Amino acid sequence: MARIPIALQLYSIRDDCKKDFVGSLKAVSKMGYEGVEFAYNYGNLSAKELKKIITDLNLKPAGAHIPLGELEGDKLPQTIAYHKELGNPFLIVPGIPEELRKTRAQWKAMAERFNVLSDALKKDGLRTGYHNHHVEFQPLEGELPWDTFFANTKPEVIMQVDTGNALHGNCDVVPFVEKYPGRALTVHVKEYSKTNDKALIGEGDVDFKKFWKLCEGVGKTQWYIVEQESYAFPPLECVDRCLKKMKELTR
Repeated sequence: MARIPIALQLYSIRDDCKKDFVGSLKAVSKMGYEGVEFAYNYGNLSAKELKKIITDLNLKPAGAHIPLGELEGDKLPQTIAYHKELGNPFLIVPGIPEELRKTRAQWKAMAERFNVLSDALKKDGLRTGYHNHHVEFQPLEGELPWDTFFANTKPEVIMQVDTGNALHGNCDVVPFVEKYPGRALTVHVKEYSKTNDKALIGEGDVDFKKFWKLCEGVGKTQWYIVEQESYAFPPLECVDRCLKKMKELTR
């Protein structure tokens, strides 16, 4: 079975990126990450400029977190053009406003919006998807919002599960990788610990080995994406340690 490459969600080192975007990319490449997932920040670079920089650093675009508003209406063509030139196929929505997810009906309506968006992106070879926090695993009107959403979206809509966020909501993502096969094309590898809020990968409660086994099979996962949002060490050191641990655990 082919090995799944490991990328970094740049939100993990957002302050470093604000100070020195290109320098941060160089540091990530030196650590041994194979790709990056962007988080709203592109260093004020054109797609052509950014593509050259990451190519020279042997990094590939593993996706981008983009607000829903950037993927609809007048802003969509500009978003498509940028990411096509960058060579990034995955446009992931990291969350939706609270006022649009209060009822099951709203979640179903949101699913239809993603279906429309998915169709709009298809001709340009791009995909959209949704990334969970913890609220999607809190029952709402007799059903988990995660199920309401993905049961009503087309198979092309990516299910970007986040292991740590889900466990924060007292839910294991593993059953959902099985339930929605072939949809976990990119996944967030994040630790969660009930006793250590700064736990790095391998130091908490997530059963990564079981998760990775499913990703490598039924999930059809193309990228593991490390995300670290709490810091026992400086952020760059944290993500370096996470990568080293991942490589050790996935051997």
